[in-house]
Order: sequence, then C-alpha cells, then structure tokens
Amino acid sequence: MNVHLPGLSRVAVCGGTHGNELSGVYLVREMLRVGTGDEDVSMQTVLSNPLATELCRRYLDTDLNRCFTHAALNGPLPDPAPYEIVRARELNAMLGPKGSPRAVDLVCDLHNSTSNMGLCLINFSDCDWISLHIYRHLQREMPDIPVRYIHLDVPDKDSFSVASVGKHGFALEIGPQPHGVVRSNIYSAMKEGLQHILDWVRLFNSGVVFKGGPVDVFTTVGHVDYPRDGDTQNITAAIHPQLQDRDFCLLHPGDPLFQTFSGQSVSYKGSQALYPFFINECAYYEKGVALYLATKRTFTIPAVRVLKEDYQDVRFQSEEEEE
Repeated sequence: MNVHLPGLSRVAVCGGTHGNELSGVYLVREMLRVGTGDEDVSMQTVLSNPLATELCRRYLDTDLNRCFTHAALNGPLPDPAPYEIVRARELNAMLGPKGSPRAVDLVCDLHNSTSNMGLCLINFSDCDWISLHIYRHLQREMPDIPVRYIHLDVPDKDSFSVASVGKHGFALEIGPQPHGVVRSNIYSAMKEGLQHILDWVRLFNSGVVFKGGPVDVFTTVGHVDYPRDGDTQNITAAIHPQLQDRDFCLLHPGDPLFQTFSGQSVSYKGSQALYPFFINECAYYEKGVALYLATKRTFTIPAVRVLKEDYQDVRFQSEEEEE
C-alpha cells in the first residue's frame, strides 16, 4: 500500500546558519553564483546568518539554530533584541511562516561537525516519510560514507531549528571538519549528498513510487557533560582516547568515557548500552555537552508516492525500475 503525499514544489537550501561551518557557506555561495538550473522545483538558496558568516563565528548574540520555537518567533521582542532573534523572524517570514500552509515544502539546512559523524540527517520527527525516504536514498547512492538518521526527541515537542520552518525539513550534518575551515572531501560529500536529495525530490514529484523498507533511526535519550571542578566549573577531563572519533559505536556500561588531565580513566556509568554521537563537538563545550546518547531502532517505513493531482505525467515504475 502506498502513502500518497503532496508534491515538493518549493525547496529551500540554507547554509551558514552557523557562520563558521564553512562547507554549507561555500556550497550556498556556489549555488547562488551558478544558479540551480532546475525548472521543475522552485529552489530558494539562503545564507542564513550573513553577519556571523562574515565574521566566521558560530553566531553573534545567540545560536540562530535554537531561535525557531513558536515562543521565540511570536513572543515579544526583548530590547535590545539579539541579532539572531531578529534574523530568525526574517527567515520565518521568508520560508514560512512555521506551521502554515504557505511554508516551503522542504528545508535542507547544511551543517558541519567537528565530530566524526559521517553524514547525518537530523530531524525532530521519526515518522516524516519524506525525510526517511531521502535518508534511504542517500544510503543507497553514497555507499562509501556512513549515512545515519538522528531523531531529536525534544520533550516539549517545540522544535527549535531552521529546518523546522518547512513542512518537511532536516539538517544535513557532515564531519569531521574543524570550524572555520573547509576541507575539500567534506565539501564534496555535502555537495554530492545535496545533489542526491534534489534528485530524489525530482523523482518523487514526477510520480515515481518509492518502495518501503527497513530503516535504522538513532533517537536521542540524553547527553553527558564533561567532569568539572566543583568550584570553578572548569572541565577536568577530556574524551577518552578509546572513545574519541568513534561516533555511533555502542558504548557499554564500564567502557572508558573520559581521561582526566592527571591521567585517570573515568568509565561510563549508565545502566544500558547506548550509541554516542557528537563526541567532543567543539561548539558544544559552551552548552555543557561532551556527547549525546541515543538508542537505535529498526522499523519499516511505507512506500510513498506523490498525490496524483500534484503531477501530470503519471509514472508507475518503482525507483529500482527508474535506475
């Protein structure tokens, strides 16, 4: 049985939401320079935080990618208003409004991590069939790089990211890459991933049926801070060498987690084995996060196709037949 979904006629690609994550910055600049050349999809290419990008900083006043809750977008503005709060409202007017029928159909927000993450789609939903099918497509088309799907399970369900403005949306996160640096291999992988995403959108809009199947989803269950000095709150340990760069490798109770600056190992004291990611992410030191922890679930997603009224040339072949 196929799930019929509206077409994706309006797509937004955002880069520079964090101004020092340079793969997305340079990819968006390149797209703005050469154009998209796509007549089938209305493409909007946005440099999300131009002032932070100009200064090669994550943000000016506050993290832009935390400014898209309904309260931040619709509540009274503080005086003076942080730049990113004002910019979030501009982006919401441009791409949304969030939660409205006028919002763009799909937002792909480009990010880099200093962690050894491979390529990840990060979403607040674990039942967004569009995003999950794009994830399966990337796994099939990019076999040489790990591709994973992270479900951010937010307790109050008020998603806070740029990508949440669209009817569908996700962050495309790829690493490792130092902030303020662009690495050609990481840039190329991001560019290739984005091209496959846009190819999938075109196929979906044309009427191709995408078969269902199993997917693995990593769902966040919490995070761990660094050990800290009780008086100064300075960190007293770093990620253990046996854990560093091993994102998404199962962490068992008793496994080495930190190594203190005096050389002692600190073990993981959780009650169950979980999957760590964003291990030693540079930008999360200020947030008190040494790593996130997730469970992994495998479930089956349904076949999807576009609603018939959303396309003219009906095509009944599957994506395998298309290939």
